[in-house]
Amino acid sequence: MIAARVGYANAQSFNRAFKAHYGITPLAFRAAGQADRMTLTLRKGDPAMYPVEIRNCAPARLAALPHKGDYHQIARAFTELAAIFSARGLWPQARGMAAIYYDSPADTPEPDLRSAAGILVEQDFAMPEDLQDIPLPDGDHLVLTFKGAYAGLPAAWDHAYGVALPDSGRMPADSPSFEVYLNDPTDTPPEALLTEIHIPLHG
Repeated sequence: MIAARVGYANAQSFNRAFKAHYGITPLAFRAAGQADRMTLTLRKGDPAMYPVEIRNCAPARLAALPHKGDYHQIARAFTELAAIFSARGLWPQARGMAAIYYDSPADTPEPDLRSAAGILVEQDFAMPEDLQDIPLPDGDHLVLTFKGAYAGLPAAWDHAYGVALPDSGRMPADSPSFEVYLNDPTDTPPEALLTEIHIPLHG
């Protein structure tokens, strides 16, 4: 498998990085035949917009609901999740919100994309049976902090995988990447929203 040969732990990570660099998926590149028949565009972005660090993270835990389909529609799952927490008086045990993404849009049809909307909880949280208990990995993460409206997140993801990860000299772990939301979109202007993109790292 090409992803493994070049040091990527999974196809998701390789495909996302490839598309971020070249603007096309590996499948489309292969279908074109030869690179000299194509115009490949390296998208570097603006490094000043995307502070990046390698951070050693403690293990975390999500109380989550699954979402399938367009990642931009994950707000529906968050709305349902928030209603559950409100109805059961669970908000005092919430420690933040996050979304985890299992598939790369570069090579997965939109209806098949899998993700989960989650609320961060402590390790001793009594998980309701109708919510998924999703662990988030500890260890080193590449963490990119994005400030601005959520509509700008795809470009930030491109920068994370296409620029920041290669520049770090590290390889992604075989774990899904995720977003952590540092403030509340219901009372924060879009331009002031803060989102962390986490890419767990190998080794």
